[in-house]
Amino acid sequence: MTQQQSKRQARRGRIFPELIISSEERTKKEADIKAFRQRCRPIFERLRIELIKDHYNWFIAIEPDSEEYFIAQDSMTALLKAREKHPKAIFYTFRLNETGVVGRV
Repeated sequence: MTQQQSKRQARRGRIFPELIISSEERTKKEADIKAFRQRCRPIFERLRIELIKDHYNWFIAIEPDSEEYFIAQDSMTALLKAREKHPKAIFYTFRLNETGVVGRV
């Protein structure tokens, strides 16, 4: 008995080619994100000292216009709390530790 080998070809290319953005647009988006993070970072630095004692490695979502913050043990819960209060706002999430980095480096 011979087995039939699959001749399936690997699909190459983008899944959604219509969603390609130009390098200028990508650069602008990255600059916007960096500017937003720079607005949130001083608020985080001010709050970190007092919150890190009781909530080490928790997540904090910051809304820079109102300077309100929401903390939780996981980032999704912090963002859900923030969305309840400010449904249309944009938040930046930090981790309450020495660096504030959320993901792995």
